[in-house]
Amino acid sequence: MPINITMPALSPTMEEGNLAKWLVKEGDQVSAGDVIAEIETDKATMEVEAVDEGTVGKILIPAGTAGVKVNALIAVLLEDGEDASAIGSAGSAPAPAAAPAEAKPAPASEAPAPAAPAAAPAPATPKTADGGRVFSSPLARRLAQQNGLDLKAISGTGPHGRVVKRDIEAALSAGTGKAAPAASAAPAAAAAAPAMATGPSTDQVLKLFEEGSYELVPHDGMRKTIARRLVESKQTIPHFYVSVDCELDALLALRGQINGSAPKDKDGNPLYKVSVNDMTIKALALALRDVPNANVSWTDDAMVKHKHADVGVAVSIPGGLITPIIRSAELKPLSVISNEMKDYGKRAKDRKLKPEEYQGGTTAVSNMGMMGVKDFAAVVNPPHATILAVGAGEKRAVVKNDELAIATVMTVTLSTDHRCVDGALGAELLAAFKGYIETPMGMLV
Repeated sequence: MPINITMPALSPTMEEGNLAKWLVKEGDQVSAGDVIAEIETDKATMEVEAVDEGTVGKILIPAGTAGVKVNALIAVLLEDGEDASAIGSAGSAPAPAAAPAEAKPAPASEAPAPAAPAAAPAPATPKTADGGRVFSSPLARRLAQQNGLDLKAISGTGPHGRVVKRDIEAALSAGTGKAAPAASAAPAAAAAAPAMATGPSTDQVLKLFEEGSYELVPHDGMRKTIARRLVESKQTIPHFYVSVDCELDALLALRGQINGSAPKDKDGNPLYKVSVNDMTIKALALALRDVPNANVSWTDDAMVKHKHADVGVAVSIPGGLITPIIRSAELKPLSVISNEMKDYGKRAKDRKLKPEEYQGGTTAVSNMGMMGVKDFAAVVNPPHATILAVGAGEKRAVVKNDELAIATVMTVTLSTDHRCVDGALGAELLAAFKGYIETPMGMLV
């Protein structure tokens, strides 16, 4: 009996993903555990393994398809002795367009079905889920409106029959798209209305620029997720900010000693190289251990007090950022934190982090000191209640024993969720952090 392969849920919150690449083709033999595809989520690229052995009988969702729903059918695996004719009898093949009753149980299989001609009327290929709404991409809606086309008269070839850009272009090329009547402008305006809640529409922005002086770059999943979470954070979390200056000279001296005494591998390379950022992570984790009332998360029913300091670290990657987490950072030596961050940083840029490596955490560090930024305030990333923004270490004039002196100083700003970390508590946490930075031997105890 054919075995259905469905879009896996790579994290508890995942609802859809992009099928980036197939590593097998129809007719290939696979065994349980073989990697057969790569799935892109908003933060990472994950591998999909075959759950059984057999022959790839049919690939239903082509590589490069975006927005594939979790549990949607993406391929069919045939067991020994079966051929492609078994797929239809198992109900795994795409349902024929002429049999609506059979199409209902397997909507995921509609995506790879051959598209009907662009001029086909809507009743032949219905694509409504709520009594009239046509599934279409924002770009397709805009192009249809600009060119006077009726989306209901265009057959979609995107996932689940969604009308996409290529369908509009096909209709324009064939000259078969039915002109949209004036009354149809209302649904188009209604479809664009939600975007107005957070900003102007694309059309409104483009009117501000001369023709040809811009380029449209569609938002990818990561940028959409960042935008959604940042809006959610600033709208629902009452931010409070506390800043302090920390002298780094003692920390820099200790860092030099640690790296200078690092053991070497057989090739003579040090087994670790501790950075200022690594020591910042450790100092924040120890400060949260010392001030446990600040190591919390807010819920409407109760305060969540964490037993360990799991520190997320913002890592810039193409198109956005991700925060891999150093778990129980207060318990780990600096050498372990350093090597974990080196590994996380490399895999983050390749989008190879696992969901459990960047989801959760109890706090975060965002360091822009290496970019020359003096100070800034970061946005709290829920469910965290705090995030520490770290600026550059620089030579500054300071007063010591009533005399001017030169010291290496960095400014850090703690952003807190004021619902659970008040000003005095935030100040206590920063004081503990400053103590470890300026007396760094305490991090080695």
